[in-house]
Amino acid sequence: MAKPKTVYYCSNCGNQSSKWLGKCPACGEWNTFVEEVIVKADKRKSGIAAKKTLSKPTPVHKIVTDEEIRIDTRNGELNRVLGGGLVTGSVVLVGGEPGIGKSTLLLQVSMNLKGLRTLYISGEESYRQIKMRADRLKLENPEVYILNETFTGNIFAQIEAVEPNLIIIDSIQTLYTENIDSSPGSISQIRETAGELQRYAKTSNIPVILIGHITKEGNLAGPKVLEHMVDTVLQFEGDRHYGFRILRSVKNRFGSTSELGIFEMQSGGLREVSNPSEILLSQRDEEASGVAIAAMVEGQRPMLIETQALVGTAAFGTPQRSATGYDTRRLNMLLAVLEKRSGFKLSSKDVFMNIAGGIRVDDPAIDLALVAAIISSAEDIYISSNICFAGEVGLSGEIRAVSRIESRISEAEKLGFEKIILSKYSIKGIDKRNFKIDIIPVSKIADLPELLV
Repeated sequence: MAKPKTVYYCSNCGNQSSKWLGKCPACGEWNTFVEEVIVKADKRKSGIAAKKTLSKPTPVHKIVTDEEIRIDTRNGELNRVLGGGLVTGSVVLVGGEPGIGKSTLLLQVSMNLKGLRTLYISGEESYRQIKMRADRLKLENPEVYILNETFTGNIFAQIEAVEPNLIIIDSIQTLYTENIDSSPGSISQIRETAGELQRYAKTSNIPVILIGHITKEGNLAGPKVLEHMVDTVLQFEGDRHYGFRILRSVKNRFGSTSELGIFEMQSGGLREVSNPSEILLSQRDEEASGVAIAAMVEGQRPMLIETQALVGTAAFGTPQRSATGYDTRRLNMLLAVLEKRSGFKLSSKDVFMNIAGGIRVDDPAIDLALVAAIISSAEDIYISSNICFAGEVGLSGEIRAVSRIESRISEAEKLGFEKIILSKYSIKGIDKRNFKIDIIPVSKIADLPELLV
């Protein structure tokens, strides 16, 4: 019998310590260390035993770089985020809030994979609950097998019996292994079970998709090493008050980390949104000030979003600054530039900003649209709905060029916009004759108000 070992783990970040600490030195949280007793079992009894092979160094010029074999998920948005499909032998971690649609998305994908055998392992829902969800999706696939199990030893036994082409685990926090003497969901159990699944995926060349819970701060629950073990980390985001969901790539060893997929939650499952601008541009029957359209790029996808600003007199001594879907610190910077370079007195005004559609934007190209929305609200002037903006604002008040300007112009033209205002440094090398939309260059922020009238 192995000697028990007591280890303390931070439940917030997974930091390990040999003794209890009141404050975690890694993440700074208080009272997060929990005690776990670890007993290593005989590896011969484990669900999957890694065979020890002698590795030898190989000269870099002799390594063959074959292109990865990818599985088409039959879901365009998921393929986009994964970089073209699911790579064989990869481990994908999908995280998101409870009820956001993680299980629905993966069950829908597995039901659409005709010709591929999928093993869906659920430790949270019964067979009846999963069947009810599948009936609601109105999809049928006889090659999808459901297993209600949490012990990894039994899971690997069923994997050998079924011989699937894809394995889905819902969720990794419910699994446990006899190698660790602690309860399911503990940090050591999550790390050990994920390690077993990772070794199986690499040795069998079968992709594994893990569903993970998140903490109240929005981070993936469990140790940080879990994110380093997997090949891809996807974040499923959305607001419960909106029907739209965003699948964002946080880490991807086989593709870009700047891609996102957009879905709409309906009664029959998740619908792919191929044209994101349809949900990011609201329909208004009346003219209103404080609204400007920005041409942004997320990954390789250009889209137009609506920025909304409200400027009013501060009711209290200290003016309020609030931003939804945008960095508040950058909003404060833009307000300071407006006051310094254009003479707008906003230091005593309340300023509220919102990105329509419930998404978060990090593209600096929306700076120009946001400034236009602030000016429009402050001066109570209406910006035509046929005008859009693309440009980054610098501290000296200059309008800086942004990347992929031709894609932004083409997307605005495709959606019926008549004018696009952008930096004069962005139009170098662009033939205006290729576009029917009117391209208006601007060099500094002081010249923007006269273009809005």
